[in-house]
Amino acid sequence: MQENNAAIIVPSLYRMVSKLMGNRFEISVVTDEASYADECIEAAIEEIRRIEKIFTTFNESSQTNLINRNAGLKPVKVEKEMFDLIRRSKKISEITQGAFDITYGSLDKKLWNFDQAMTSLPDHDTAKKGVRLINYNNVLLDEKKCTVFLREKGMRIGFGGIAKGYAADRAKLILLKKGINSGIVNAAGDLTAWGHQPGGRSWTIGIADPNAARNAFSYLDITNSSVATSGNYEKFVVIDGKKYSHTINPKTGLPIRGIKSVTIIGPNAELADAMATPVMIMGTKVGLDLINQIKGLECIIIDDYDAIHTSKNIQLK
Repeated sequence: MQENNAAIIVPSLYRMVSKLMGNRFEISVVTDEASYADECIEAAIEEIRRIEKIFTTFNESSQTNLINRNAGLKPVKVEKEMFDLIRRSKKISEITQGAFDITYGSLDKKLWNFDQAMTSLPDHDTAKKGVRLINYNNVLLDEKKCTVFLREKGMRIGFGGIAKGYAADRAKLILLKKGINSGIVNAAGDLTAWGHQPGGRSWTIGIADPNAARNAFSYLDITNSSVATSGNYEKFVVIDGKKYSHTINPKTGLPIRGIKSVTIIGPNAELADAMATPVMIMGTKVGLDLINQIKGLECIIIDDYDAIHTSKNIQLK
């Protein structure tokens, strides 16, 4: 009887870390060939770099800055990709009643530096004036002409609240097209995971402890899902013994209090990324009420007293 010497090929997990969009991206893929893993990850990285060129505010030639330079002057013709992301952003603004707003770029940052020099908050009138140009309703879209117009001079848009998630989703799409059926794209904590680990288990994701961000306070098993976290532990200021997050409420112009971190679990990274900060702004009760009404979204909130609040279907480990 002839012996069968065929080798059994077991897929392995390959990772690469790269600084992209000013953040740490970690891309992990499951495949049985190291060289192909490198090729696939490089293709994903190139896609993220392409997105960065379009949506960044740090390059004067980006479409974002072209829109901003023409605020109050004239509509700007943009690529459909830019137009569509702005349209989706405006829908999220409507859902969150303006707590998410890409026109936050209009914020007068001189009032909120969140460093040791900041020893007091601006008064209410000054704060309100500082956010007067933040209004997603003044972003006018013309679908036929594919143009974007910011109605008032001085308005600025920025994609800091959604672009990382969008980039993670796009990188995942590139990897799927190249036959990577299991992997994770982690965009500085905003991540999307699909398929399974080598061996068939779901991916285990740690939820950062806001009191010790390098540690996890709990874990979730996920597959074909995305997770994004917004927290006050990354940048904050303490004034008169009270901790204020760097997140500004666009309605009041003042920093938010009450919540240490919000984690959103959803079908894609773009939506999870975009919903995390507005839930912080809206507060625990209103934020959870909203998430419970949106099919496919779940939420974990840790408040200033370290109490954990979750949406209906969350099962923490």
